[in-house]
Amino acid sequence: MARELKAATEWWQSAIANVPCVTFTLQRNRTGSLRLIDISANCQKLLHIRAEDLMASFDCLAEVLDPAEYSRLEEVIAVAAAKRSGLLWEGRLRARNRQKAKWIRLQAQTPKALIRTVTWQGVITDFSREHDLDLALKRSREQLSELSAYLEAGKEEERERIARDIHDELGSILVALKIEAALLTSKLPKNQLALRDKARSIETMLDQAMGTASRVARELRPGILKEFGLSAAIECQAEDFSQRTGITCRAQCDDDGLEVEERCALALFRIVQEALTNVAKHAHASLVAIRLYRDRQQLIVEIRDNGRGIGETDLHKPKSFGLRGIRERVRSLNGELSVSAGEQGGTHIVLSLPLKSSSRRTAVEEDVQHKLF
Repeated sequence: MARELKAATEWWQSAIANVPCVTFTLQRNRTGSLRLIDISANCQKLLHIRAEDLMASFDCLAEVLDPAEYSRLEEVIAVAAAKRSGLLWEGRLRARNRQKAKWIRLQAQTPKALIRTVTWQGVITDFSREHDLDLALKRSREQLSELSAYLEAGKEEERERIARDIHDELGSILVALKIEAALLTSKLPKNQLALRDKARSIETMLDQAMGTASRVARELRPGILKEFGLSAAIECQAEDFSQRTGITCRAQCDDDGLEVEERCALALFRIVQEALTNVAKHAHASLVAIRLYRDRQQLIVEIRDNGRGIGETDLHKPKSFGLRGIRERVRSLNGELSVSAGEQGGTHIVLSLPLKSSSRRTAVEEDVQHKLF
């Protein structure tokens, strides 16, 4: 029996030595001192410290970890001990022999939490490859965001150029044609009723063309956004949307003292524009409500409609570029976006952006003004 137990113990120790992780049992007493009760022998391969040295002094870890990393580990352990909870910590080992530094993850549960001590049992793993992949993915996303911002800036410049051409050149030509048509109508004989009706019809079509050109120019690059701000631009966009689609669109903008930088204002205008386009294409709605307001340190934009609503499959369609564009704009502004079904049907979009201190009055300033007036 003793021989079989010894053989089983040796087999277990051999198996533990060959697994790609380090198993350990850590204890923290009431004074806060740490002691490793047990740690697998393969810790020397991962941590470059012998198991005997670690069990003699837990502070030996400070020799292979960056000082800041070891301090953070102690903080994590102290918090877990206070909560009598498990451990989760990730940190970097010091580089050795010009080799790339390893990243390790420490995970443990606390099966035993007595009054004077807390004991954890867990594993230490090497997640350097996973960390490098996450870092590469993060860099790739940042590059894609930068590329998206660059392309969007180029698109806005092109829109501004086209809008300027429509407003200045095409607009002036249409105005000249309108004047010429009016002069022609005034010179026609009064008994030529058919010709006079045709001339008036031409004038009416010219009026429609001038209105369309003006609307297209506003949609491409709303001059009202620069001159009167975001609220006026959104209200104008809502009015144009109603006239173009026949869908009632109401806008309520509470912008008392709110100043939004040009880049942010343009992005918000484009988001509202894209959301209204989606409503016209897919929602089958008869009413849309837009609200812009400030909630403490957040700028909130809400868009609701009474259409057919939106489902989970609609949010993840392969070609739902409208929603993807909105998400990308919100991400570039460090904001948050929520797209969900409305409580009483339809779709509810909520966008929140952090406000800079310069674009809002602080609570102290508001309190002082309230007392003064």
